[in-house]
Amino acid sequence: MQFQLRCGLITLFTIFLDVHPASGQTPEAGPLPTTHFVNPIAEGADPWVTRDPQSGKYLWCLSDGNRAIVIHRSVSLTTFGEKHVVWTAPETGPYSREVWAPELHFVEGRWVIYFAASDGQNKNHLAYALQSKTDDPLSEYALHGPFETGDSEQENRWAIDMTLLEHRGRRYAIWSGWDTATSDRQYLYIAPMASPTVLSGRRVMLCDNADFPWEFTEDEGKGRGLNEGPEVLKSADRTFVTYSCGGSWLPTYKLGMLELVGDDPLNPASWKKFDQPVFQSTSKTYGVGHSCFVRSPDSKEFWHIFHAKMDRSGGWRRAVFVQPFRFSTDGFPEFGQPVTAGEPLMRPSGSEMPMLQLPYQSDLTTDHSYFGHHQFYEPLDGGLKLGTPPAEPVNVYRSGEKILLNALVPNDFTASININFNGNSESTDAGLLFRTTAPAVGFDAQRGYFVGLKPKENTVLLGKMDGRQWKELIRKPVSIDVSKEQRLSVTVVGDEISVKVNGIAVLSQTDSAYASGTVGLRVVNTTAVFSKFNLTKPMAVDRLSE
Repeated sequence: MQFQLRCGLITLFTIFLDVHPASGQTPEAGPLPTTHFVNPIAEGADPWVTRDPQSGKYLWCLSDGNRAIVIHRSVSLTTFGEKHVVWTAPETGPYSREVWAPELHFVEGRWVIYFAASDGQNKNHLAYALQSKTDDPLSEYALHGPFETGDSEQENRWAIDMTLLEHRGRRYAIWSGWDTATSDRQYLYIAPMASPTVLSGRRVMLCDNADFPWEFTEDEGKGRGLNEGPEVLKSADRTFVTYSCGGSWLPTYKLGMLELVGDDPLNPASWKKFDQPVFQSTSKTYGVGHSCFVRSPDSKEFWHIFHAKMDRSGGWRRAVFVQPFRFSTDGFPEFGQPVTAGEPLMRPSGSEMPMLQLPYQSDLTTDHSYFGHHQFYEPLDGGLKLGTPPAEPVNVYRSGEKILLNALVPNDFTASININFNGNSESTDAGLLFRTTAPAVGFDAQRGYFVGLKPKENTVLLGKMDGRQWKELIRKPVSIDVSKEQRLSVTVVGDEISVKVNGIAVLSQTDSAYASGTVGLRVVNTTAVFSKFNLTKPMAVDRLSE
């Protein structure tokens, strides 16, 4: 059976381990084969990913600090890749704050981003659209809206999470909205579209939000019904809409599902609601929701993208997970259970990691993926800042912020980086990750080595991580003048590792745990500016006597 699939339209590790223990299937140590990856792949909520029909790259679209919209472009479905800010909200006005859940769609030869925004008060949330001026997803966008999501022209209504349904040559918008101007009761609505940026009719409520106890914000039918985050999923001859229900701030968040069983999507009787959740939390991965769906690079597999909570307590600190799913022989989606953080999965079919040729100089803008809260990452002219606390934090958490190159590195090499601590003598670790595999969001959520400078203790330290915990191998005292940039270099040849600071050999170590992987940068609860990141073929290892 042939299936059609598009995203929506279908065309800390330490932090996580506190509440998401690593799967028993995860090896205690050793590199993870490059055929595998682990979750969570990024920080964030309400993830959206689609494919660029021209380049074939994945386009990840997310809110940035609730004040902007970014598109990450990547050849991979397990890393976000390069970051591009495509729209920034104005300082004031009706769409200047609370920019939520953007979705990127290719419609009529242009890219359209549907999103919700307000003036800073949730009660004023409305739905808007950005339309690209060319067929390039990174081109300039023009703002349209707000959409008329109320029952009359005189009164617009609260709306978030807008997505698209194309059915029998017609296009419809589906979103989550309030039934009255002040009710705070969220239902799913649908309306026909005159164009990608204009509705052509009044909204219709698709279904009640409290047909089943599991749709309520609290367990056992307590609280109130709440439906949001609709996403369209199609097989060859069936059309579904998944939706998120319950409290997004609670670990009981989950997915319900509707199916279009009639001819007219605008008739609520045409929709069937399934009486059980189709995807819900486990004891290790919880608060799952706001899904989207996309094919693997070779289109042979179907993948489910969703967010999960970082904490069991109420709140919106979340991270992005990806895992495969399948359709049954009759075209019904079978999502299974959410994967556990740290559990190895096979990479999506058709994925490959290229090999860098040495020498190589990183531009620190387009060649890596970032793992950490998006507000602790700041590209600079000629460099990259990691770890700066944001001025307007949005659900922030620290997680050993890091970047990793989107390619493998030859087993033997010298990696060098300039580190600027900006005069802060209390700075903690900043340095180089190397021979690294299986990066994920979290302090020690990678397998490989780390060498870092620690001005607070005037030391350089070398250690390794197994995806769950840190093991120090060696540290040495070194004078770190935080008023100046520091040049940190590591050379690895076979099992031999040697480290230089400002051109002076400071430590060496023999270790055979990791023989291959990639290279990156990392901070641990500190701020640092990195520049002049390069890799060369290794010279002789400086073996120091103990």
